[in-house]
Amino acid sequence: MSKVAPLRKSQLSFLSKDRHFGTDGIRGPVTTTMNPLFVTHLGWAAGSILKEEGVSRVLIGKDTRISGYMFESALQAGFISAGMDVTLLGPLPTPGVSYLANSNNQVGLVISASHNLFEDNGIKFFNKNGQKFSEELEKRIEVKLTEEMVPVDSINLGKATRMSDAQERYIEFCKLPFTDLDLSDLNILLDCANGATYSVAPKVFTELGANIETVAANPDGININQNCGSTNPDFLKDQMSKGNYDIGIAFDGDGDRILIISSEGNILDGDDILFILSQKLLPNSGVVGTLMTNKALELHFQKNNIDFHRADVGDKYVLNELVNYEWLLGGEPSGHIICLDSAPTGDAIIAALKFLDSIKEMGFSIENSLKDFKKFPQTLINLKVDSP
Repeated sequence: MSKVAPLRKSQLSFLSKDRHFGTDGIRGPVTTTMNPLFVTHLGWAAGSILKEEGVSRVLIGKDTRISGYMFESALQAGFISAGMDVTLLGPLPTPGVSYLANSNNQVGLVISASHNLFEDNGIKFFNKNGQKFSEELEKRIEVKLTEEMVPVDSINLGKATRMSDAQERYIEFCKLPFTDLDLSDLNILLDCANGATYSVAPKVFTELGANIETVAANPDGININQNCGSTNPDFLKDQMSKGNYDIGIAFDGDGDRILIISSEGNILDGDDILFILSQKLLPNSGVVGTLMTNKALELHFQKNNIDFHRADVGDKYVLNELVNYEWLLGGEPSGHIICLDSAPTGDAIIAALKFLDSIKEMGFSIENSLKDFKKFPQTLINLKVDSP
């Protein structure tokens, strides 16, 4: 039986890069680092390696970037050419794909560049537990990427289907731990960053009784994270000043980061959120932060006999340390919050609900909940260093 001619390395000059995977999958500018040829080859390489692990199907979700359509088709073609079946989920927050991977015992991929603007895109990978791929598996895919792409025989090609109720399944998952949480007295303003939470987040909070209004919830493929979302909290702060809101919640483009604005206009980052969530820690469970975690939070934990560990920067490393220590709570100042008692990875919607559940005993007063926590002055400086 004849085979499709393989792509030649001369056609794949962008594969000369030694390392494609970063701290959160693969990411880069659209049409240069991230282009249809590369993503098709990536799907084939990942599919070939996953078949060796006994995986026969992958789930593919995406955020709202215009290039997501292109890369969804390219990934689909690559996996099918490796003999893998594909289930397309459509627009869905990254933690939603993680949840569906875990609940269906299948591998999941997300087409997203997280908090970056639409000019970038990327691919995130989740194993059957809904957690990020190991570095060992990433390295095996990297090696496979150096090979010419050779599709399987026609009779062994994979098939593609769509999961029509992916959003509904994720919404129910988010609500499940909070059946006793009554938000009927709260006026909440959601900033959906024109990203993947634009549809599901308002439904989750509304179905739990909250009075919801949204901003940046009209994605057009171009406006994701554009002067809005968790990387631009002043936008939500300004919008809150125009109305009567108890709390503002800002997500990033793929729904795995969260920042919060109080009714008094104070911006809460991941350290503030960790402080409040730690008030309900189970006995013998510590907290994982990163090298960027404010020293005041570490001293608070020491004072209250709560174990604390700093991981490298990146939610994948926070998660790895949580698993190593068998703890449940971790996060970064940027707003990645991981609550392993409720989700297998960082989930902004669930983190927001846990935050509200934690402050309800204070009458949903954020300032009262934070009165014993004063962060030290801290400045982050990014230095550009030329590659050796």
